Amino acid sequence: MAIAAALLLVPACGSDSSAEPTPTARPGSEGATSSTRPAGSGPTGPGSVEANATVERVVDGDTLVVDIDGSRERVRLIGIDTPESVKPDSPVECFGKEASAHAAELLPDGTPVRLVLDVEERDRYDRVLAYVYRADDGLFVNLAMATDGYAGVLTYPPNVAHTDQFRAAVADARSAGRGLWAACASDLPVESR
Repeated sequence: MAIAAALLLVPACGSDSSAEPTPTARPGSEGATSSTRPAGSGPTGPGSVEANATVERVVDGDTLVVDIDGSRERVRLIGIDTPESVKPDSPVECFGKEASAHAAELLPDGTPVRLVLDVEERDRYDRVLAYVYRADDGLFVNLAMATDGYAGVLTYPPNVAHTDQFRAAVADARSAGRGLWAACASDLPVESR
């Protein structure tokens, strides 16, 4: 199934997240346009955005199941990584359950969301790669998870439109000792500290 018609592409704009790319349509999207930041949105809103999916459930802190035009899709939040809480044959990592609970608090079942793609549509596990915005208030969920201390940065070029924002949010959360940065400091790999 091609999801391009339902979801929009955000042109890669390097790692400068302050630059607004020129709105462009993803091939096959019949003129739909988007930018990296819906009008009025940010880590704390305000401003609604048009929904193109509905949350069915949160799998863990960085993965959702959504309904897109009657089709169920797994979505991986681009640019962040949360501790594992449901990975088969793996122990629950420090703050994994808390990260999952926070994502579920931000995105309760039935929440309308706007999924915005970057350069790549899917990862190797066939999950949709997206920036997720809550439709009712424009909350940028990927950024909120980092800002609130529930996620680290995970960059997979060429999907880098918000890398600088994520790095700044994680650095701020880490220096303030929010969330996993206070609870799990000794358990984090050196490169995450």
